[in-house]
Amino acid sequence: MVWLIILVVFPLLMMILLSFMKTTAMSFTNATFSFESWNKLFTDSAIRTALANSFRYAFLATVIAFFLGYPMAYILAKSPFSNKLVILVLTIIPMWSNSLLRTSALANLLSADSIVNDLLNLIGLSFVWNIRGTGLAIVVGLVITYLPFMILPIYTVLEKMDPLLHEASMDLGSNKAKTFLKVTFPLSLKGVATGIILVFLPSFSGFAIPEILGNSRIIFIGTLVDSSFLFSNYNYGSLLSLVIIILILGSMFLFNKVDKEGETLL
Repeated sequence: MVWLIILVVFPLLMMILLSFMKTTAMSFTNATFSFESWNKLFTDSAIRTALANSFRYAFLATVIAFFLGYPMAYILAKSPFSNKLVILVLTIIPMWSNSLLRTSALANLLSADSIVNDLLNLIGLSFVWNIRGTGLAIVVGLVITYLPFMILPIYTVLEKMDPLLHEASMDLGSNKAKTFLKVTFPLSLKGVATGIILVFLPSFSGFAIPEILGNSRIIFIGTLVDSSFLFSNYNYGSLLSLVIIILILGSMFLFNKVDKEGETLL
């Protein structure tokens, strides 16, 4: 409780307090009570644009991660490979490195002076691969970064599924496709819901990937928080952080409803 109060409750109370005040950076000298940040929240068009961009790109990244992650998790769970832990480790190995380094490396691969274009030139193709600074690059970065968070919970559910259920479905006359649609997929929805939450939330609230792979015209809610604190506008930054926290708490509430026992978490 002491650690929670120091590291969670106290900073949260500071953010709430700062959102209702007008201060100079973190200094409370000559601080005054003000609704300026709250008024800006409802009147500033940038916040609406940032929320729309965050939702749009996070939604696209989540959908793509699902269509890529579910087949990977299914093939891994149903494969006869004895040591599946090796493949799982290979899946999460990129996450062991710093995310900023991985994103910067990806930015180089997506730019005009990348090794991809060098290889294209070697085989005689004049096509120039350059998508850095576009929305497509952001989606690619989000999917590559957070795809393991979609694979792992789905794999966990599929791995724990009783194989006798599939045998019973086949004995009752269902083919493999119908068994998947009527048995496997409905029983794996808990893992799907968990994966969606785990991919959507960081994609929605992050700022590093949009800043490194995107451009100044594509603003995320995380980008606004970052720029607010960067330019010492702690009052507005605290308020925007509270908005993200509320969204995260709402998602965690849904997560708890879907998976009360935490079965999909490794």
